[in-house]
Amino acid sequence: MTKLLSMPVTRLLGCLGGAMLLSVQMVFAQDPDPIDVMPLDDITERETITDRPLLAYQPIREADILWERRIWRVVDVREKMNLPFQAPESPLFKVFRDAVMNNELAVYDTQDDKFTTRLSREAVRKMLFKRDTVVIFDPVTYEETVQVVENEVNIEDVKRFRIKESWFFDTKTSTLRCRILGIAPMIEERDENGDFRYETPMFWVYYPGARQLLSRHKAITHGENMSATTTWEDMFEKRYFASYITKENNVQDLRLQDLYTGTDLLMQSDKIKHELFAREHDMWSY
Repeated sequence: MTKLLSMPVTRLLGCLGGAMLLSVQMVFAQDPDPIDVMPLDDITERETITDRPLLAYQPIREADILWERRIWRVVDVREKMNLPFQAPESPLFKVFRDAVMNNELAVYDTQDDKFTTRLSREAVRKMLFKRDTVVIFDPVTYEETVQVVENEVNIEDVKRFRIKESWFFDTKTSTLRCRILGIAPMIEERDENGDFRYETPMFWVYYPGARQLLSRHKAITHGENMSATTTWEDMFEKRYFASYITKENNVQDLRLQDLYTGTDLLMQSDKIKHELFAREHDMWSY
């Protein structure tokens, strides 16, 4: 009886051993050459940002808006709090530039700030790549030829961003709320000698339509924490930036600098900030 049982067991163990040996050989055969594998500059795959869903805005009814004010402000990337805007790893202007060139983002003309005229990809390309002529000297034939080259706009020339936003009091939630409407990178224009001439907005980005894009790009905000997962959408929604107000809606559509100068200009900007801060408290006063 023992011999009869031992034979099937022996055959089963032999089959299992052969299958395991074959599977081990297949695994080793499928492993790529370690030389061909690109190294990961990290300790693990980072998927938190890509897997995190974007929360949609809560719908707002016109009947629920008791009070509203339009504000235009400027973010200067040279301020300490705004250093992530020009971090070499992921600057905001590079996120916009790459998205436009890949047809992932629509941008609008700066003739007005109402997003009425959409710019074509070629029109934006002319802004991002400046054409110039250079003289090339051939050391063999001693001939000079003129060649047209394209120079990409330097990211460091974008030192400020203009933001258009709407502040309103929502009677449904009895809270003062803010919605960003648009973002415009400001480019410095220089003369032939490299001297600064003026600053002008390049294009307008409709922020509600760009939130999905911004939520997929990490903003470099970490100081001591490399594992920070703050995105560019978080930067704007949580208002992780410093800015100053340059305009509020008025009958004549004038900027603050058209009405004030010097210290009066700074004081008026701070006054508007204080009014926005106190508005919600005033609504609750009895």
